[in-house]
Order: sequence, then C-alpha cells, then structure tokens
Amino acid sequence: MVTILLGFFFLFSIIILGFYLAFFAFTRDKSINPGEANLPVSVIVCAKNEAENLKNFLPPILDQDYPNFEVIIINDASLDNTLEVIEEFQALDGRVKLVDVQNNEAFWANKKYALTLGIKKAQNPYLIFTDADCAPQSRNWIRHMATGFQQEKSIVLGYGGYFKNSKSLLNKLIRFETLLTAIQYFSYAKLGNPYMGVGRNLAYTSKQFYDQRGFANHLHLRSGDDDLFVNEGANFENTFICHHPEASTRSVPKADLKSWLHQKRRHASVAGFYKTKDKVLLGLFYASRFFFWILLAILLILQVQWQLVLGCAGLVLLLQAIVYAKSAQKLQETDVVWLFPFLEVFLIFTQFGIFIANSISKPRHWK
Repeated sequence: MVTILLGFFFLFSIIILGFYLAFFAFTRDKSINPGEANLPVSVIVCAKNEAENLKNFLPPILDQDYPNFEVIIINDASLDNTLEVIEEFQALDGRVKLVDVQNNEAFWANKKYALTLGIKKAQNPYLIFTDADCAPQSRNWIRHMATGFQQEKSIVLGYGGYFKNSKSLLNKLIRFETLLTAIQYFSYAKLGNPYMGVGRNLAYTSKQFYDQRGFANHLHLRSGDDDLFVNEGANFENTFICHHPEASTRSVPKADLKSWLHQKRRHASVAGFYKTKDKVLLGLFYASRFFFWILLAILLILQVQWQLVLGCAGLVLLLQAIVYAKSAQKLQETDVVWLFPFLEVFLIFTQFGIFIANSISKPRHWK
C-alpha cells in the first residue's frame, strides 16, 4: 500500500510539473504595443443595482484616450437608482447610451438576455465588455483591447483583476485565485486552445456574436455569458490575448468569505458545460493538485522515504513559484506570490467544498 501511495504521489507530481511547464507559454509571451487604432468600439456595461459603482467607475471609461467609442449601459431591472444615475451621465455625455431592461417571466434575472439587448443597441461592430464595478487601469485600455481586432481577431481575452487591500488575507486569496485562472486561460489560448474569458475584461466582434447565435446554446443557464461564450466560439485562429498592464481592469472584490464563495459557486456552476477536452484538462489539473497535497501529508506522517518525497515536493513548488512570480509580475499581482503554498492549499479545498455544494444545488441568479 505504501508503495502504491508513493507511486501515485510521483505520478501527480509529474502531471503538475507538466501543466506548469506548459504555463511558461504565457510567461514568455510579449505584449503588442497598440497602434493608432480608430476602429469604432462599443463598450458594454451591464448594471444591476450598481448606482454607486457607476458613479465611481464610469468616468474612467468615458475618459479613455480613444477617438471613436460609445458606452452602452444596461440597467438590468435595478431596484436602486441605477437608472437615474445612467440618465444623468447620458445628459452630460452623448456617447452614453441607455438600455433599460424590465424583468419578464421568460428571462427573469437573466444577464444574457440583458446583454443581448445591449449588443443589439450597439452601433459599432467591435464590442468591449466590462462590469459596473470595474475600472480600467489606464486611459489606453480601449486602445490596447482594440489591438486584437487590428490583428484580425474576433475575440480578445483581457485581464480583469481586483483592487488590492494589503490588510486583508481574503483579498490576497481572491487575487491569487484570479491570477491562477488568468495563467490558465492565457496559457491555453497561447497554446492554441482558448477555453474561457472573464466578463470583467472581454471583447469580441458583433459578427462573432451573431455568427455564434449569441448565447442561444446556453441561454437557459444563469451564468456563462463570458466563459461559455468563449468556450463555444474561440479557437487558435480567432483569439487574441491582451495582458499589457495598461489593458487590465480592476473591480471591487467581495468583502467577506460567504459572498465570495457564493460568487465562485455561480462561476463554477457552468464548468460542466465546457467542451469535453477542457473539462478533462481542468479536472486533471485540479485533481493532481488535490491528491498531491493529501499524499504529501500522508507520506510525511508515515515517514515514507521522506527525503525523496520532500525533494520531489520542493521541485514542484519551485516550478510553481517561478510561474507565479513571472505571471504576477506581468499582471501586477506580485504581493500574493510569497503566500502561494498556503493560498493554493486553501483554494484547492475551498474548490472541493464548492463542488460538493453545487452538486446539491446550483445558484439561480447572476445577482
């Protein structure tokens, strides 16, 4: 039995090493500097009860150093004064366009329905999506995201991080999980298999949307307007990754563990609808890390060839540290790297709890 456990430990270690070696595809990727683009862009923001966030984060969007864009703000049946805030911005800036969505029985609390109406409202063929609680991290955000369209790509994957709070351990956990997710989807896309994007910073053409029949194939699911859309339509030829620091957005992270877990449950609820190859790869990546840590603890407790076990674990952690450090430097998340072994273990077992909870019941609304 001990020999079998040791064999599985080495097997999972090799699998993890293989994944992180593949992730060097992202760490070695060079950012493309934006040209003097003048492509007509529509920035689309879906807002549900986001009055205060719109006051704070819509101005940086309107202040973009880009000559040709409009901003479509979708009021998704808000109960606060979101509509009034949008109308105030609309009165001040002619680039702001309003889509006011009312709830109905067929599409109750369905973000995809609201986004579809916003896309139909857009006058421009190049669409950039972000959330109402997101702020571009430079005045060149649109210019960088539009670079992908200049490369004749129809889908552009950007980085959507979270604002930093140096005093919060939860904040570091949230940003570490976001960093790891970005490493995965950027690396897979670079290797020719784009499988997801994040709605906090995502772009695609209206042609891509209509050719793909929008969200029709997963409209019945409450989540997945970003990752399922990309999973369905992205490929090596049509996808561009945009990870320049000036191209990122940051949004307000959840302030308590319960709210964050609910958010992650909602995101994880659609993973079962990914393409089979993506489910296999993601499942293998998670399972190998899960059993690596369990077997490491068991073998050390039993003191089974502990020098060899520690040496193997050290090699795995060293490669992970290099990938995290290089990726965090690209995405400006360097303060989470030194905590990565603790954050990784906590995240792995948290994801296991989310999997169990979603197996019992799935979240029903996007907010």
